[in-house]
Amino acid sequence: MPPVVWVLTIAGLLAIVAFDLVVIARRNHTVTIKDATRWVLFYVGLAGLFAVGLFVFSPGQSGSEFVAGYITEYSLSVDNLFVFVIIMARFAVPSLAQDKVLYIGIVVSMALRAIFILAGAAAISAASWVFYIFGAFLVYTAVRLALEGENDESDFQENAVLRGLRRVLPLSHDYDGDKLVSRFDGKRLLTPLVIVIAAIGMANVIFALDSIPAIFGLTQDAYIVLTANAFALMGLRQLYFLIGGLLERIVYLNVGLSVILAFIGVKLIIEALHGSHIDDIGAIHLPHIGILTSLGFIVGTLFVTTVVSLLKTARDNRREAVRIDD
Repeated sequence: MPPVVWVLTIAGLLAIVAFDLVVIARRNHTVTIKDATRWVLFYVGLAGLFAVGLFVFSPGQSGSEFVAGYITEYSLSVDNLFVFVIIMARFAVPSLAQDKVLYIGIVVSMALRAIFILAGAAAISAASWVFYIFGAFLVYTAVRLALEGENDESDFQENAVLRGLRRVLPLSHDYDGDKLVSRFDGKRLLTPLVIVIAAIGMANVIFALDSIPAIFGLTQDAYIVLTANAFALMGLRQLYFLIGGLLERIVYLNVGLSVILAFIGVKLIIEALHGSHIDDIGAIHLPHIGILTSLGFIVGTLFVTTVVSLLKTARDNRREAVRIDD
């Protein structure tokens, strides 16, 4: 992309982030399902308009790559939401403050992810063998994710960084609404919201270790990778309020995500082999997996995962109801 497109895109994203901050500052009530639905549709619509712009004005496969990357990042981000729910419950964050906490934590993680994306793009440009590392890491992550089973509260543990912040920062024991700094007993202290924001931001960055190699398996265009991540993260906060209570019903989420990660990992390794002029392994011909094939596989896997999860949840609920009646 020309430099002017980069500048305009970053300016547009910053404008959306600033607009979001104004909305949060003016909101004096907890986020309702109606609010969340409206904003999720708004951000998905923005991503859709951006994709249409790429299809119309950008040559090649930029539009298809963005759609595939956006869906992948958004679906992988759904797994973040369960950790967010645990963090909010673990720290007993007031309902009115949750929107602000998520906003700041996600904005911080967007900036950190941008650094990871530029570093990943530079590494790929410098050496094609990086694909082997990315591919192997995704396959390993897929296996680990599949073996973990369903999400539970052990998915979040307060790490050394958070414990260090507790020791170093002048923290109060109590919240004061959605304030980050407040006065307690005549002293200005940081509220526990600061620790919660740090936990949200670090969780997002840790998840980026999986998702960024995954999207590089779909496109090596840093512009597409950056914008797909930005649009996925910007809609993540509203998605938290919309489906936070439904996450427990998607019991096979980890299985579905592990299948997607394994698929992209194998795709990366195959592309690396093609780059090394290896088109066959013995009698096995290594296929070229196009972006449309990848997009279809990702969407199909998410659809099957959701349907099978909801069917299992409904069946388990019926059995529980029968057991209670008996």
